[in-house]
Amino acid sequence: MELNGVPLHPLVVHAVVVLGPLAALTGLAYAAVPRWRWLLRWPLVVLAVVAAAASVLAAQAGESLLEARPELEPIVEDHQEAGELMRNVALGYALVSGLAAWALGGVSALASGRGARKTRFGIPVALLLAVGAVALLVTVYLAGDSGAQAVWG
Repeated sequence: MELNGVPLHPLVVHAVVVLGPLAALTGLAYAAVPRWRWLLRWPLVVLAVVAAAASVLAAQAGESLLEARPELEPIVEDHQEAGELMRNVALGYALVSGLAAWALGGVSALASGRGARKTRFGIPVALLLAVGAVALLVTVYLAGDSGAQAVWG
């Protein structure tokens, strides 16, 4: 996969590197600060889904790049494994973000507070979202670091 002769993988990776941590930080804020939930609900879901889609595209573009340049396989083996793990974590995080947006109540911007839901799953879902956010941050770092090590040594 190429865009104007440039391999697509290094281009898409930048979207993952920006949107992944942004989605994770939004998730941490969503889990930790209930009064912000009305504001962060949709940005959390959108960021998580777009970051997951970008990670899937980055993994596919990386595989395509490796097929085009098989001589790179020995130096990108660790990066490929870290990227696949990060892709799976990003997909899981998108699901957890959707669950959190549905399950976690919070006051709305309206003075009445209508639309806020109480749920008995609040604390477990908030913890799951926080763990998923940290996992996403860690795997984005690991995949990015291994890719940088492969390219620049």
